[in-house]
Amino acid sequence: MGDPMRIRAQLKDGLTDVRVLMGHIMETGQRKDAAGKTIAAHYINDVKVMVGERTVLSAKWGPAVSQNPFLQIRVRGAKVGDKVSVSWTDNTGDKRSDEAVIV
Repeated sequence: MGDPMRIRAQLKDGLTDVRVLMGHIMETGQRKDAAGKTIAAHYINDVKVMVGERTVLSAKWGPAVSQNPFLQIRVRGAKVGDKVSVSWTDNTGDKRSDEAVIV
C-alpha cells in the first residue's frame, strides 16, 4: 500500500476544488538500475474520485504520469461536510483509498 494521500477539498462560489497528492513511485519499467538490470514497472493505472455516493472522476493512467502525482479537479453540486473519497489501484494490484471532508 502506498503512502497516505493528502486531500484538500474546499467549496467556494458553488464549486468544490479537490486537490490530491498521491505518494507513489510511478516507475515506468524502462529505467535500469546501477547494475544494468531493468527496474520493474510499478505505476497507478486506475483512479476514482467520489463525492458522497457519486463518482465524479474515473481515470485510467499509465507509466507516463510523474512520481507522486498531483490531481486537481473542480466539482459542482457538493456541499460543506460532504465526504470526498479518492482511491487508486496500481499495476501490481496494490490499492489505496483515503477520504477528506469538504470545508
